[in-house]
Amino acid sequence: MKRGKTLLALFWEFFQFGSFTFGGGWGIVAQMQRLYVEKRKTITGEELLDITSVGRSLPGTMIGNVAMLYGNHAAGLAGGVVCLVAMILPPFMILSVLTLCYTAVRDNYWVMAAMTGVRAAIVPIMASAALNLVKGAFRYPPCVAVAAASFALYLIWDVNCVFLVLMGIAAGLAICEVYERRGGNGDGAA
Repeated sequence: MKRGKTLLALFWEFFQFGSFTFGGGWGIVAQMQRLYVEKRKTITGEELLDITSVGRSLPGTMIGNVAMLYGNHAAGLAGGVVCLVAMILPPFMILSVLTLCYTAVRDNYWVMAAMTGVRAAIVPIMASAALNLVKGAFRYPPCVAVAAASFALYLIWDVNCVFLVLMGIAAGLAICEVYERRGGNGDGAA
């Protein structure tokens, strides 16, 4: 009975994320941050960052992966499937209708004007999600150097994302090993 209630609650929450969150995956991550980290405290910011990082690193859509991972964390495999289905159902229904009438509205001034406003409004939502994730990304000071190196390698030298993820894994293992051996807590004082 309790498991059914948990799955139903997850379905409703992710159905709302899929219905009312604009800006793609980062907008949904921002809503998850607000609900699960700040309000309910069912996961930490670091756990959400881990889920998002893994979801972003896997093939497929980031937010589909994040929904599956969070649902699995909250209620096992069934929770993952429920969250994924609930989150993609509203956009699927809306896109199905829009696809049918797209030719009628694609050149409509009012529709295009509204979309211009929507695009402008989602930027702060996505930026908020990114900034909240940054807070948990730098557990140890050397993580800033890993982020800077990844940023430079990606933007300047166009290094493949797979290599950057593998580099991040190796750096994370090395950094955590050093800090754990030193008994460090990530605040710079070991």
